[in-house]
Amino acid sequence: MQFTSDNAAAVHPAVWKAMMAADAPDAPYDNDALSQRLDATFSALFGRECAVLWVASGTAANCLALAAMVPPHGAVVCHREAHIEMDEAGAPGFFLHGAKLLLADGASAKVTPETLAAVIDPIRDDVHQVQPHAISITQASEYGCVYRPEEVAAIASFAQARGLGLHMDGARFGNATAYLGCSPAEAAGAVDALSFGFVKNGGMGAEAIVFFDVEAARTIRYRRKRAGHLQSKGRFMAAQILAMLEGDLWLGNARAANAAAAEIAAAAPGRLLHPVEANEIFLTCTAAEREALRAQGFAFYDWGADAARLVTSWDAKDAHVSALARALAGL
Repeated sequence: MQFTSDNAAAVHPAVWKAMMAADAPDAPYDNDALSQRLDATFSALFGRECAVLWVASGTAANCLALAAMVPPHGAVVCHREAHIEMDEAGAPGFFLHGAKLLLADGASAKVTPETLAAVIDPIRDDVHQVQPHAISITQASEYGCVYRPEEVAAIASFAQARGLGLHMDGARFGNATAYLGCSPAEAAGAVDALSFGFVKNGGMGAEAIVFFDVEAARTIRYRRKRAGHLQSKGRFMAAQILAMLEGDLWLGNARAANAAAAEIAAAAPGRLLHPVEANEIFLTCTAAEREALRAQGFAFYDWGADAARLVTSWDAKDAHVSALARALAGL
């Protein structure tokens, strides 16, 4: 009974079907008919013009998006628990040719204008100190907590006032949007670029970089090629993304994962380390309790010495979710 990661989930049948349908001759790279539909499709989804590039991983999506905003001598301000800091093996420094990450605090892995200012304000405006050029926030955060539209708006206003770009790591953007019950545009707010995640939500191997600064995408097309992410049969990348957007499949999948997480969280309210707003659950759990859960067939990650992380996915089986909820209630 798999609760380690939504990356372990199955690929949605609609995605496989779309990829099979794309298995016919077409122009290579991103000149195929499906890839050419992405800009208009996402522009309609967000209600404003955007340019969209597919890549194979969230790491590439995050780092290429930031490369549009940050020079090698600059810095990105992010939460100290952000994926780009903790889980990308130094990829931001690699893709940004040495640019630095400046780490901010904030409850539940969410930054605020105040915690951002605490990092930025002490930096002198001279050549001896690395200057910030962008802010990166994660929607939903690394602890599964969701930025409300007003929180994103406050950060966007802060970024604009400081002349900084704003990037959103949306590996679980679907889960955040589903939780908020708002439009994708409201969940994203006034960001300059969004890494729109699909793999964790039913995709096979395609993520989208959505540039709301359309001009920035021109340079990143060259960087994508240089980074080895311009796949020759790009139609299969675009097919996955379009299939997930069709009929709001991405939102339906996210709602299913969120509902499973909510059921599990409701069984152990006194153990929760963070509010459960998306599809991740962090709870106190001793080593003996974790061993007991694993003995019953549940797979999950330890989170330090006395906690566990459980992640639900779009295809979580009702019987498995209910069994885990009962097991937690019985600890």
